[in-house]
Amino acid sequence: MMNIISRRSTFAAAVSFLALFSILIVIRSTVAAEPQNPVNFSLRSLNGAPVTSASVKGHPVVFAFGATWLPLSRTQLQGLKQLADDFGSKGVLVHWVSTDSDSPKSKNYAPDEQVRAFAAKYGISVTVLRDPDGAVMKQFGVNQLPAVVILDKNGTVSGAPIEGLDPNRSLADQVAPRLNQLLGNH
Repeated sequence: MMNIISRRSTFAAAVSFLALFSILIVIRSTVAAEPQNPVNFSLRSLNGAPVTSASVKGHPVVFAFGATWLPLSRTQLQGLKQLADDFGSKGVLVHWVSTDSDSPKSKNYAPDEQVRAFAAKYGISVTVLRDPDGAVMKQFGVNQLPAVVILDKNGTVSGAPIEGLDPNRSLADQVAPRLNQLLGNH
């Protein structure tokens, strides 16, 4: 009698597990199939012009997040220029985003002049944007610097942020595969 109860309990547990597993698969496939919503943002360029979600719509966009106190390496910065050169003709916009604070009270304070001088010193030839409170960086899911976020032409974040960048490898080498996939260039 005890053996029958044990078998029934095991059978019931197995059926419950399979039912729960099936529900999780349905939920996961439903969630994965839902498109993400475009991200709304506004960043100020060093020349004062805003770069917004509306102004870049229709273009894939690469945002390389960093700061003057934790910059991309020289190799990565050269890769940023290479990305702009290689993918600009395909409509991709490439930006470097400084997360330095614009408040003199902050220990990470860097006025526009300092960020501009930093960009010139390291040959950053792409548009430099400011995200002084890190709001856009957080909105894109960036947890560490430096990092890269790619938006598709609809303004939706394309995959997880690329973090843990190898300072000895070109940024172009680290980002180009995802851009090629996004653009359909396998």
